[in-house]
Order: sequence, then C-alpha cells, then structure tokens
Amino acid sequence: MPNPKRKTSKTRRDKRRTHYKAVAKQFATDPVTGETHLPHRAYWHEGKLYFKGNVVMEKEVLA
Repeated sequence: MPNPKRKTSKTRRDKRRTHYKAVAKQFATDPVTGETHLPHRAYWHEGKLYFKGNVVMEKEVLA
C-alpha cells in the first residue's frame, strides 16, 4: 500500500477540510437618502445618523 513520502502540514490539511467560502457582503439602498449601507445597521449621511430611513442623531458642529 502506498504511503506519503512527507508529513502533510496542519495548514495544508485544514485548508483541504474546510467548508468555509468567502462571500461578498450584501448592501441595502436606503429609499430616503439613496445611500448604500449594511442592512440592519445605522449609517452616517451628510452629518446625520440614519436608521430605518429615520434621522436618529445629528452631528454637532463646534464653531
């Protein structure tokens, strides 16, 4: 019966056994601002923090 000539490294073995595949992130477009963002997350647009199309907070400008 054939045997391997060299020991297979842990990295090489684990790379072969994995089922993980890299997946591109899905982006959502807000209908109010038209800004693309990660779904279910708040995002900044023109100095305002939006969540679900509503302004949650505004950035204070120090003069």
